[in-house]
Parts: sequence; C-alpha cells; structure tokens
Amino acid sequence: MWIQKEIQLPPYRRGFHLITNEILGAIPEIKKMDIGLLNILIKHTSASLTINENADPTVRKDFESFFNRLAPEDQPYYLHNDEGSDDLPAHLKSSLLGASLNIPVTRGRLNLGIWQGVYFTH
Repeated sequence: MWIQKEIQLPPYRRGFHLITNEILGAIPEIKKMDIGLLNILIKHTSASLTINENADPTVRKDFESFFNRLAPEDQPYYLHNDEGSDDLPAHLKSSLLGASLNIPVTRGRLNLGIWQGVYFTH
C-alpha cells in the first residue's frame, strides 16, 4: 500500500518543536500498516526536520541555544537577509539538519526509540 499526503503544520515560533503527534494525527493510515516506511519532506527552504529526545523539553531549548551560536543572526558577512535577520541562520540549520526523514513503520507505529520524536525547526 502506498499513501501520499501533504499536511500543513500549524504556525510555530522560531525554535525546535516536537511534531510527532501532528504527523500521526494527519496520517491515521499508519495504524493499519504492519510494515512500511514513512518519508517526510518539509517543503520550505528555511525549515528542517530531525529526530531526537521526545521527553525532556530542555533538550529542544539546548538545541536552539547551540544552533543560535553555530548560526547567529545579524552577521555582517551575511548577504541574504531579505526576510529578516533570522533568515540565513534558518537556511543554514536546514542544510545542516536536512529537509527529510525516513522512519520505519512497524505494527501500526513509527519504529522510533522510546525517547525519540520528530522535531521541526525554522
């Protein structure tokens, strides 16, 4: 069985956001799959996806702090700033983290580790 859907996430402020439940809610067909593969692509050049800690929200805050130091805003050497001072840093995060994920589906569930979830960031 193949399923293709486009889903829209609600607006999020800048940062790292756990979106596993939003994905599962938008694709209820996963519950009927014994085995499969979920491919997720974010169609936005300054957003990204990654998998990490799903229980402790301080991990997401620490990710934000780290990436803000790795790709800081308002650098004099940035040429691309048409959409604000956070635009190029968001593009850099997207290139570093990636715009897609592949997650195994097993017995109607995403086959993630017990403490793993899908993050969206921009």
